[in-house]
Amino acid sequence: MKQIMEGSRAVAETVALCRPKVVCAYPITPQTHIVEDLARIITDGRLDAGYVLADSEFTAASVVLGASATGARAYTATSSQGLLLMTEVMFNIAGMRLPVVMTVANRAVSAPINIWNDQQDSMSLRDCGWIQMYAEDVQEACDMHVQAFAVAEKLNIPVMVCMDGFILTHATEPVDLPDADQVDEWLAPFKPKFYLTTSDPITLGSMAGPDAYMEIRLLLHQAMQEASSAIESEAERFEKAFERRQGGMLDVYQARDADVLLVSMGSLLGTMKDAVDELREEGHKVGIVKVRTVRPFPRTHLHDALSGARAVGVIEKDISLGLEGILCSEIRSAFCGAAVTPNISSFVVGLGGRDVRKEHIREIALGLLKDDTCRVEIPGIDHEVLWSAHEIENEGV
Repeated sequence: MKQIMEGSRAVAETVALCRPKVVCAYPITPQTHIVEDLARIITDGRLDAGYVLADSEFTAASVVLGASATGARAYTATSSQGLLLMTEVMFNIAGMRLPVVMTVANRAVSAPINIWNDQQDSMSLRDCGWIQMYAEDVQEACDMHVQAFAVAEKLNIPVMVCMDGFILTHATEPVDLPDADQVDEWLAPFKPKFYLTTSDPITLGSMAGPDAYMEIRLLLHQAMQEASSAIESEAERFEKAFERRQGGMLDVYQARDADVLLVSMGSLLGTMKDAVDELREEGHKVGIVKVRTVRPFPRTHLHDALSGARAVGVIEKDISLGLEGILCSEIRSAFCGAAVTPNISSFVVGLGGRDVRKEHIREIALGLLKDDTCRVEIPGIDHEVLWSAHEIENEGV
């Protein structure tokens, strides 16, 4: 049923339709509305689940670890510093092969303190063993959560669904929420492959020495590599049932004959599509490749999608300090050993919630059409602010 609703509420309603048995979280801006709404849904009796208000994000992650280990479908949500505080437990959840689902409302990390959106938080944890999906809009965020539970439980790998803080969590958009019966039919009840029970005792997360640790980590690595086929198959299954494509590894837009391809993920893609539409009307061959899943990394998909372009511009809201945008570095790996490699440039934008407008995307695209030399740029810098910060930093030196 189509409704006009806030992104956080839409996600909460969708998660409830997936029938988790344990929800645990610690409130942190901008994900708070999600868990507040879930608490109301549980209190109102619309979801039969235990709700645990944790005293920190570390505790929240620990609670869902324990819940999943005992065979319950478990869910949590967090953002920014809260996600980083969870780091130790997130490695444990993945290493124990527990199918937890978590929403990350992407937000900049300190210091300085900033509550606005970029994707530094989740991208900094791309190597912790969780599948990572990034939503372009609220509808996709909702649909990704339904698929996330299916993928996680099929593979015994936790899944992180990332949605841009405020831009999506607090946006009010039309959302087509499925009926509970539809989700129940599509998403099977959780039947854990293993869990802690006194009737058949097992050990999870036990000690492993140098003689076995590498092999155990290799098994998780191989499972992550093989996860792309499960992500694609669940996306196809979802499309058949709900008549919309809202999953998979990546999408392309106006890309077939493009000389320049722009690559990004998350809500920035809406602005990019508007800019590309204008550029196409003006006769410029510019297209878009949308990365939806960062882990497992869609290396083969990206190689095939980008190979025909003369230049590639990776536009992203994160940075590997001292190098370039994180996604750009990873995309370069898709062309290791390739006979033909497009010139790939990194454009870091929108850090700390800095506005990214259509004209900024146009400037990047037109610049690549004119000069496709590989480069790293951070466009949109206010040099007066930069100079003032530099003066303060070096005062007294």
